[in-house]
Amino acid sequence: MAAPQRNWAASLLHFWFHKCGPSDWWGGSERVSAHFQRHYEKWLLALQNQPASSFLDDPRTALAALLLFDQAPRNLYSGTARAFACDPLALQLCYAIRSRQWDADFTKAERQFLGLPLMHSENIADQRESLLYYSHPDLKSSLAFARSHYAMIARFGRYPHRNPALGRTSTPAEIRAVEAGNSW
Repeated sequence: MAAPQRNWAASLLHFWFHKCGPSDWWGGSERVSAHFQRHYEKWLLALQNQPASSFLDDPRTALAALLLFDQAPRNLYSGTARAFACDPLALQLCYAIRSRQWDADFTKAERQFLGLPLMHSENIADQRESLLYYSHPDLKSSLAFARSHYAMIARFGRYPHRNPALGRTSTPAEIRAVEAGNSW
């Protein structure tokens, strides 16, 4: 597969998929957050208001943009509303990449991250799409996680653990759900 046409995109893909691994991806770390701050926050801030179409020059740039708008904010702004501010753009990129079938040449790890904007969405239709996406044999290791996300949206119509960051009042049932461990 051809390299991305933009230097920030090539750098981000190399960092995320070659310098990081599952413990960085799923556990969060100061090292990863600091790297995002030093190398990619400027790109996030400069590009976050661009339309999704401006990142669809090639599959690698599109994937890097999806990571920039889905993973960078979660690492940079954890616990704040800014962590979710670029979710709509990441979701548009997810659908665009998939509709072009660019993910056919992605690695398993790349495909796992491609589907995360579906899982991160508070829209039940996107959650259903997430369940279908993670039902693929290569991605079934993430299916239980997708099901737990779907269950929260099906039950509450939103992610209760985001309520404090987004200034939303939690119901008693939502508080119990978060206390039970539903706080990804």
